[in-house]
Amino acid sequence: MGKKEKLIERLKLNPKDFTFEEMETLLTALGFARFNKGKTSGSRVMFRKDGIPIILHKPHPRKELLDYQVKQIVNTLSKEGLI
Repeated sequence: MGKKEKLIERLKLNPKDFTFEEMETLLTALGFARFNKGKTSGSRVMFRKDGIPIILHKPHPRKELLDYQVKQIVNTLSKEGLI
């Protein structure tokens, strides 16, 4: 089982300690490209693949994503058949 598969399995468990870096690694492995929404975007980051946008606020000072963010991403990726 590769890193991508391990991250998918971990994500499906809705962990409380899933980091932004882990999410970025997973989305990149799934073919998403990262876009900052311009100089005034602040901590907002968009990932896009084939018209599927995922917009996140990069957490600070913590590294972990919030529970609702993880659930939204799982729902989006499941709905699109990517996980």
